[in-house]
Amino acid sequence: MATLNIKNFPDGLYRKLQARAKRRHRSVSQEVTNILERAVKSPEAFSILELKGLGKEYWREVDAVRHVAEERRSWD
Repeated sequence: MATLNIKNFPDGLYRKLQARAKRRHRSVSQEVTNILERAVKSPEAFSILELKGLGKEYWREVDAVRHVAEERRSWD
């Protein structure tokens, strides 16, 4: 397993990290590992059914045919 060393880690941030780890009954190392795992985790893909209606409030006032025509003209 790899080791990670961080130089010039701010004292105030370390104290906050210690307090967070204590609240979760973890060591600072375990807490940092947990935070980093969540930060780099790939988001789960949505199914096409879960996307249904997404953004509809944006398109409510937009004429879709006119919008597409304007977009196509901008390609030239």
